[in-house]
Amino acid sequence: MDQSTNVQADKHFLTEKRKIIILQFIVSGFLGILCLASCQNTSNKNLPIIDMHMHSYPVDYMGEANIPNPIMGKSSGIKSDEELMLATLSEMRRYNITLAMTSGPLEVLYRWKAEAPERIVGGVYFDELTTLPDVEQLRQQFISGRLGMLGELVAQHVGLSLNDSLFAPYLTLAEELDIPVGVHTGLGPAGTPYTSCPKFRVTYGDPILLEEVLVKHPKLRLYIMHGGWPYVEETKAIMSVYPQVYADLATISWIIPREEFHEYLKDLIRAGFGKRLMFGSDQMVWPEAIGMAIDGIESAKFLTKEEKRDIFYNNAAHFLRLNETVD
Repeated sequence: MDQSTNVQADKHFLTEKRKIIILQFIVSGFLGILCLASCQNTSNKNLPIIDMHMHSYPVDYMGEANIPNPIMGKSSGIKSDEELMLATLSEMRRYNITLAMTSGPLEVLYRWKAEAPERIVGGVYFDELTTLPDVEQLRQQFISGRLGMLGELVAQHVGLSLNDSLFAPYLTLAEELDIPVGVHTGLGPAGTPYTSCPKFRVTYGDPILLEEVLVKHPKLRLYIMHGGWPYVEETKAIMSVYPQVYADLATISWIIPREEFHEYLKDLIRAGFGKRLMFGSDQMVWPEAIGMAIDGIESAKFLTKEEKRDIFYNNAAHFLRLNETVD
């Protein structure tokens, strides 16, 4: 299977983009100190968790190796792709993450899946650097079980919505084979259109743009990544009209200010979507982000024990057709 990249051509832009991520979120760094302590002690730590949003990136995906965690302000000390993979799998075992929907460059993803086939579900990644594979080749990868997800689809970064004709044959395939589809929504790093993604527009991250796709593909098993933040009203509208749509809480559970995340989550819970919200870490090159994301949910005092269990496991189990729940 061929997934072409233009890493060398975009190296300068990619490096600048990743630096902006650090600058954008470092203002919230003080939250990391509290999170570091609290992540060590969670009431759900012995119960299984499904991570609906993880990445198998090369260690230098952010432009160079050892980029500091944007919240903690320090690097993990990881220097190789293998170290990153093993450190991430170690965190998965630590927090009893039994399954992770994982995407990234296919050559790296396949190494992760070979290392932990019982935990890693491979996803087809798309962004400004990585193109989608041939549809028929992808069909065979889905049928064989080597891949089990279409996503993360980061159409916004190339100035597209999911309704673009580029994605039509892939969505048709996913609907036919009942393959989960994860779609990036929300925002991007500050200054993104000026660096690596000149076609990026905020408007393409609006979940409301998913509506035509949902109408055309009524059996599509789709979930909104990043919970649609900050588009809370649009997210509620889509989830209200299209009950098949779920949402993960990846990234926003640890990288935006905790109060903002909790208010957003509370709004979605109050609107009645507690059975369709799923945990996601969006672990990129910082394995410790898994614990930070877990703490983002655990620290939400307005959630009941049952609601937390639903977010951490039961909702994803239902979405993935696992036919099992954990009390």
